[in-house]
Amino acid sequence: MAQRTRFAPDRGLTGRMVTTMFLIGLLYVVFVGALMALMPDAWLLVLLFAGGLFVAQFWFSDKIAAYSLGAREVTPQQAPELHGAVDRLCALADMEKPRVAIADSDVPNAFATGRNKRNSLVCVTTGLMRRVEREELEGVLAHELSHVAHRDVAVMTIASFLGVLAGTITRFALWSGLARGGRGNNGALLLLIPLISAAVYVISFLLTRLLSRYRELSADRAAALLTGRPAALASALTKISGEMARIPTRDLRRAEPFNAFFFAPAFSSRHSIESVLSSHPPLERRLDQLGRISAELGRP
Repeated sequence: MAQRTRFAPDRGLTGRMVTTMFLIGLLYVVFVGALMALMPDAWLLVLLFAGGLFVAQFWFSDKIAAYSLGAREVTPQQAPELHGAVDRLCALADMEKPRVAIADSDVPNAFATGRNKRNSLVCVTTGLMRRVEREELEGVLAHELSHVAHRDVAVMTIASFLGVLAGTITRFALWSGLARGGRGNNGALLLLIPLISAAVYVISFLLTRLLSRYRELSADRAAALLTGRPAALASALTKISGEMARIPTRDLRRAEPFNAFFFAPAFSSRHSIESVLSSHPPLERRLDQLGRISAELGRP
């Protein structure tokens, strides 16, 4: 559940996110049930393994992401303007202030990590701070603070767990079947379990990507309504997306695995098939939503 803050809820997006989470949970139950039926002698091992894998991913995934992205926590003395913007937005949202960090990267972006409010962190890159104005930066920060307030990192970690489990179980089943020689029933399992796991992985991946796109739209809307300046957020989105084209491809490729954490993806998906696989909605859809919010607020 989200913290009680002044971030505006979006019932339509919330309903779609709840439905998607329900489908992911249902898929998880069916998958574990199928594994227990196919491997009745190893059902306890399957459950213990699944539980251990989930705890490890839930507990450490945000720390690994922050470390990999080079997030360096900064004090108010080291980054007074950044801290000042976060302070203003947290007061406006009536939420606890997260830790603040800067990543030394020319890729203009921002991200939030933390499975709960006590260990949350909001990070911006040096490339972003060099390229945006104060109001644009506040729009980006409000977007990331919305993720923190609604515990989106925890939600996405839980949602993505099923795909990780399916892939790991596939490797485990292949290793186990090969170790036993793949004869008789073992041979059937050697074929059946990877097929089921592959199907589960594909479905869970698509559902998780869909959920991620919903959450990005929800964070855009919440940020625009909190600051009252949707045009500033739209300007930041346009500027960041345009600046991405100036970043060397090798740097974008290095950042691409962390797209799910970013405010804007390192590579944008323009084609319909690629958009289905993307962690973020198309730029046009995000700008269209912000334009409608501007109209609702009576802003130009």
